[in-house]
Amino acid sequence: MFGFSGPQELLVILVIILIVFGGKKIPELMGGLGKGVRSFKKGLNETEEEIKQIGEDSEKKKDEEEKS
Repeated sequence: MFGFSGPQELLVILVIILIVFGGKKIPELMGGLGKGVRSFKKGLNETEEEIKQIGEDSEKKKDEEEKS
């Protein structure tokens, strides 16, 4: 029902955004969106690193326990 069937719908949406926000406000909105995406990716990467570190720490503890 709400699926995009082509570039015409995207063009209409972009024109509506241009009318609502104006030409000067759009770069600011896109800049904010870009900062948000970068922040989200940074958070994901930090979480992945923490998970890897926890896995490495638990492997080290297993190895130390097996040696004793």
